[in-house]
Amino acid sequence: MNQKEIQELIRFVSKSGVSEVSISQEGFSITIKTQSDDEKDVINKMRTMQPMMMSQPQMSYNVPMSVAPSAPAPSNPVTQSSPEAPSAPVNTDAGLLTIKSPMIGTMYRRPSPDKELFVKVGDTVAKGQVVCIIEAMKLFNEIESEVSGTIVKILVDDSSPVEYDQPLFLVQP
Repeated sequence: MNQKEIQELIRFVSKSGVSEVSISQEGFSITIKTQSDDEKDVINKMRTMQPMMMSQPQMSYNVPMSVAPSAPAPSNPVTQSSPEAPSAPVNTDAGLLTIKSPMIGTMYRRPSPDKELFVKVGDTVAKGQVVCIIEAMKLFNEIESEVSGTIVKILVDDSSPVEYDQPLFLVQP
């Protein structure tokens, strides 16, 4: 079966309304599945919900790095974040730069479970170097450093959910 025949078969299946077709010929087999109406409804709902999630105001927490563990927490630690340049590094009070998440998703610190971490505390990173991956809707997006420097602190655990504009790493320039 050649590529043109496969494309014609796909068109036929999508127009016919059947949910699955399997064909086997001389050492070749193909299965074509279509989405049910329920699956299409779920996907459409997710597409309409995503812009609403992205438009919600985001909050960031500013906690001084020099606070001792026994010191009381600041009385008003919540401040409104700025909407411009979401992944741009931000200067903190201690002279550190923050690498923030440019999207909502799940952060992974390594390219696959059997591979080494992208970065660890103490590693030197260059501008444009991949520091983590964020999975959003089954797409894996490499997150690159916007600055050069040394990783001082990793603020999110591996395989943890992250929000838009959430701080991920602190970098000493």
